[in-house]
Amino acid sequence: MKAFALSSCVLILALGALPVHMSTATTTPIASKVLVIGHRGASALRPEHTLASYAVAIEDGADVVEPDLVSTKDGVLLVRHENEIGDTTDVAAHPEFASRRTTKTIDGEAVTGWFTEDFTLAELKTLRARERLGEVRKASAAYDGQFAVPTFDEMIEFVAAEASARRRVIGIIPEIKHATYFRGLGLPLEDKLLSTLAAHAYTRTAPVEIQSFEVGNLKYLHGRLGKDHPNVRLLQLMGSAGEHPADLPSTTYGQMMTPAGLKDVAGYAGAIGPSMRSVIPLDEDGRLAAPTSLVRDAHAAGLEVHPYTFRPENRFLAREFRGEGGDAARNDAGSIAEIRTYLAAGIDAFFTDDPALGRKAVDGR
Repeated sequence: MKAFALSSCVLILALGALPVHMSTATTTPIASKVLVIGHRGASALRPEHTLASYAVAIEDGADVVEPDLVSTKDGVLLVRHENEIGDTTDVAAHPEFASRRTTKTIDGEAVTGWFTEDFTLAELKTLRARERLGEVRKASAAYDGQFAVPTFDEMIEFVAAEASARRRVIGIIPEIKHATYFRGLGLPLEDKLLSTLAAHAYTRTAPVEIQSFEVGNLKYLHGRLGKDHPNVRLLQLMGSAGEHPADLPSTTYGQMMTPAGLKDVAGYAGAIGPSMRSVIPLDEDGRLAAPTSLVRDAHAAGLEVHPYTFRPENRFLAREFRGEGGDAARNDAGSIAEIRTYLAAGIDAFFTDDPALGRKAVDGR
């Protein structure tokens, strides 16, 4: 398996030097170095999916930054975690858009709010981003209303400028959201994504990893990319064992995480992105249990493992890594220790809301 490497970074993970919470490491990475992925930028510190969030992530040492992609009414790729934007923008405070609040069925679930596909880009540019977890991340919420919602083009240009200024390569790992849903609206995302990547000099050469919880779109992209795009590869995201891809209701992610299922995934993708608790689950007391065989099985199939999502607040940590101050309090040392336990399990990259902590975990600081 060819590692998703960043040529200008020299970050070799020495597992023997890591403090290991479990009794023994289960396997070793197959990537040449473990990559820190800024999940929605540095979303523990700034409202997610804003250029400000990406700026902090890059400043704090992220090797790769993640934009989630949805579509506007006029077919522009917008950087948002979901097409419903009531939680992440100030759209509710715009009386001119009050009538657009509605309920839709997205991937089989009823969702009420405001949806990007009902707005033109010009209209969306009148909105400002806000912190999704305002009660937990009050410092980030202090930036509510300050930042516009970027397009994918704008995000690429920003990352390219940062990479040039810092003289290091910064990867981009876009996630296609609700692929089947958008295709049903006549707003397919896959070819638009490929054309956008081709339109920018930076993404014609920089590392790009396209991810999705669906399967059909990744297989389609695998056929489109062929061997002509060596800088682009694919990552199959996976939900909990009992869930299934929106476009493949007869197959669960649990089945996809078996050795046979992983072998099938390796036919079109180079990595998997499971929940971190699929790698090391929690026991009945909320503490880390023994690692599963997922990393070992994925590596045997030639797949790297990029789990999501490490977060620094107590409420998201395994019980043994939590500190004082309640669920919303940050525990930097605990987060670093938890990440290192997963590093010892052999993961190849990881998504984190606070790349500075991920950088410390990987670098041994």
